[in-house]
Amino acid sequence: MKKSNLLFLFLLVTNTVLAQLNNPPALNAITIQDLKKDLYAFADAHFNGRSAGTLDELKASMWLADQYRAIGLKPAGDDGTYFQYFTLWRNHIADNASVVINNTTFSLWKDVAVAQMANISLNAPIVYLGNALDIDTSKIDVKGKVIAIEANAKGINLNVSLPTWRYNRYVFTKYGLPLIKKGAIAIIFIADDVAENAWEDAAENFKRGTYDIDGGVNENVTTTVPVLWFHASAKALLQQNTATIKANLIVAKYPYPSVNVVGKIDGTDAKLKAEYLLYSGHTDAHGIRNEIKNDSIYYGADDNGSVDVAMLANARAFIKKPAKRSVIFVIHGAEERGLLGSRYFSSHPTVPIKNIVAVLNGDMIGRNTTDSAAILGMKPPHRNSLDLVTMALDANNEGPKFKLDDTWDDVSHIEGWYFRSDHLPYARLGIPAIMYTSLLHPDYHTPQDNAESINYPKLKKMADWMYRTGWKVANATNRPATDKGFKLER
Repeated sequence: MKKSNLLFLFLLVTNTVLAQLNNPPALNAITIQDLKKDLYAFADAHFNGRSAGTLDELKASMWLADQYRAIGLKPAGDDGTYFQYFTLWRNHIADNASVVINNTTFSLWKDVAVAQMANISLNAPIVYLGNALDIDTSKIDVKGKVIAIEANAKGINLNVSLPTWRYNRYVFTKYGLPLIKKGAIAIIFIADDVAENAWEDAAENFKRGTYDIDGGVNENVTTTVPVLWFHASAKALLQQNTATIKANLIVAKYPYPSVNVVGKIDGTDAKLKAEYLLYSGHTDAHGIRNEIKNDSIYYGADDNGSVDVAMLANARAFIKKPAKRSVIFVIHGAEERGLLGSRYFSSHPTVPIKNIVAVLNGDMIGRNTTDSAAILGMKPPHRNSLDLVTMALDANNEGPKFKLDDTWDDVSHIEGWYFRSDHLPYARLGIPAIMYTSLLHPDYHTPQDNAESINYPKLKKMADWMYRTGWKVANATNRPATDKGFKLER
């Protein structure tokens, strides 16, 4: 054999051995077969999209707890169970609310949508100001008046995910909020073409109202100025400035249950086992909503079933070979309602909060090209631990070798995604925290986010990356340090 061939063979064997030495000991416990089997079960139509505060979310949580038990995790919720229940407070417009203009009754959600709730009875003339672009709020007196304007999309950036969910909010911020600050007692928007196209999605969101936990800013409705949307056809009734509105808006408040699913694996080191690495995901998706492409179940396979089954896979690995530190797995409830489960657990932890050394959160890790991914919390000001980020980057270089897109971590990124997932409440407490993601895709928050659409080799690589990082954190001599002076921009 030629010396060059011998050298090549030597280098090949050496690199293979070095790669294996870099592998954490139970990497082979994470398999595509398990990920696929679990995700098809979890994102099945049986759970009706796992909407927060419903029996469907609770049933899916029971399924997750059954998997914890089968894997061998110890219960780490309340009262020796895998569960930490908490109350969601839902505020929404009651079915007996009514809206009448002149003698025409408008059907709630079909003809009129309430975008901002208020407990109020109105009987007042409507002042019609025309198109939003033509209004100079500095020159008009709106105090004590019901104001109607036509929506206009000019100057509003809709190059964003879920534009049909966001457009009404953008219009309100740009045109409605200044009128409220000047004293308007109600705002009526007349839909433009963009709002008409967004009506079904927007009305579905408005119909659900707001949710919060005890003590949250949305536990009670404190707004006193309602915001109503009417179809473009209502313009003829309003533009002559002779219309009067009689509206009886009633806000109903109900408690609903949600739950965090919590299990743990004890560490092996007599001292370090008192500290915890926390893996984080969320149970809920968006339930049953308006139909898209002949389906109305929002399965949430990528968002966030992909992370939940990756956590199960990571749990199998840590059970096979425990680390020095303990590992706690928290699949939060009601993330889609405003990070409610993670806000609750971080304020009512079932282990000492000071003993949680790092949070590895995931949100959507199963789509897009197999060789690309991202972590949020990698760049300041979102980075709160250089130590943790270094471990994650080293884990990537040793294993999946993803090309990392760091633009989503920019303060100026339109999505502001850092603030929209379950690592956030922990990061605000100064706990080192990052979020793994394979980024958004066209099926985000639609029924087409199903198990069939997942890139399973990609999901395997993401699960491996989370495990590689976790193994480093859970065995490091020193816990990751929080960056000095860490402060988020909002």
